[in-house]
Amino acid sequence: MDAVLFFTIAALLISIIFAMMIRRSRNRNPNLPPGSLGWPLVGESLEFLRASVDGEPEEFVRRRVKKYDSQVFKSSLMGENMVFMCGAAGNKFLFSNESKSVTVWWPGSVRKLLGPCLATSTGDEARLMRRMIALFLTPDAFSKLYIKTMEMVCQQHIKTHWEGKDEVKVFPTIKRYTFGLACRLFMGLEDEEHIGKLASMFNIFLAGLISFPINLPGTRFWRGKLATHAIKDEVLKIVRARRSSSEQKLDLLNHLITTPDERGKYMTDSVIVNNILMLLFAGHDTTSVTITMTIKCLAERPDIYEKVSKEHEGIGESVQWEDLQKMKYTWSVACEALRLTPPVIGGFREALTDISYGGYHIPKGWKLFWSASNTHMDSSLYPSSADFDPSRFEESLGPAPFTFVPFGGGPRMCTGKEFARLELLLLMHNLVKRYRWKLVCPDEKISCDPMPTPLQGLPVRLQPHN
Repeated sequence: MDAVLFFTIAALLISIIFAMMIRRSRNRNPNLPPGSLGWPLVGESLEFLRASVDGEPEEFVRRRVKKYDSQVFKSSLMGENMVFMCGAAGNKFLFSNESKSVTVWWPGSVRKLLGPCLATSTGDEARLMRRMIALFLTPDAFSKLYIKTMEMVCQQHIKTHWEGKDEVKVFPTIKRYTFGLACRLFMGLEDEEHIGKLASMFNIFLAGLISFPINLPGTRFWRGKLATHAIKDEVLKIVRARRSSSEQKLDLLNHLITTPDERGKYMTDSVIVNNILMLLFAGHDTTSVTITMTIKCLAERPDIYEKVSKEHEGIGESVQWEDLQKMKYTWSVACEALRLTPPVIGGFREALTDISYGGYHIPKGWKLFWSASNTHMDSSLYPSSADFDPSRFEESLGPAPFTFVPFGGGPRMCTGKEFARLELLLLMHNLVKRYRWKLVCPDEKISCDPMPTPLQGLPVRLQPHN
């Protein structure tokens, strides 16, 4: 009983101290953006999480923009004071001031699980890593070296997981495709059993990636940490085996092992492992969401399916690099799916200096957030923003700068954008050449935890072409 009383009093004292600190901070900075820092410790994290789980992450932002009548507002997430900088203007400021007045920041769970890699590094270290990885992911490299491997993996996936099936659960099936392709191009893995083992661990890692970093048995972070160690151990074995082998493969691992940076230095094994883990996440789960939502939209809009199908009529089963460049309308459909359901709802930065923005003062050290979801659903940028309309992305029009940001922007724009585009186009070509499909659950709910996920896996009923 005494122990319970002691911890209750201690909790109250901590809450009072935090409240006093917040009040003092407000008094010292009277020109902070409008908003609320919420409850001590948790801030507004629960409201943010609730909106995401409900499948409407932009609602958290939209309600506050309306309430405070401002595109800039303060909040508190995951124990951090945070300013949301909304719309194209906010995106432009954050993307244009990377390494000047802002720098990348990630929640503690992400930093602890990923470790030092391109996503978490800053300054020259990040620049050198980005240049090294980007050399592998250029359109020229794909056109000359990797497209045949990608097509082979895609064809095999269709034969194994789609052919002969009356019904397919799209999301888990697409995750098999993207993860298998990433493992093949990044590490040269071909064994299905080995890839399946990694995929199982990867799903646990992903669940712990955006979580409270409480390392207690049973928590998502604890399970994610165990899975991360297991994945990294497995990848490290692959790295060491490759170093001791004379075999040369056309994959990212070989590129990272054999290519020095501009200083003449090679990546260490641990940094290679961390970057492969990061790229498996970036090149697998995010693309799975985009492909799944594209398939969903085509099922809901037969008129758009017909236009996509027509675009693919003159392209044979074996796809060449030149064929992929013709799939412009298909990519417009995918971009509209990305606009309506961005795989990553936004991103974090940290203020390196005191910032003056929009007439407000943002203190050094505060965290900043840009919102893809909120920008993409802004009716002043996209009229009838809730409607699915691929014509927004036709070449003659196209979105204005900083209004379409599913891949981020500025110096930290996603290096795997071209990889994502190609794996999506290859799969969509093979599907529309073979099937139509109908949604089994037309009203299926989409939840964000941490990325958009159909709660029943998006089952579809396949209708093969005669």
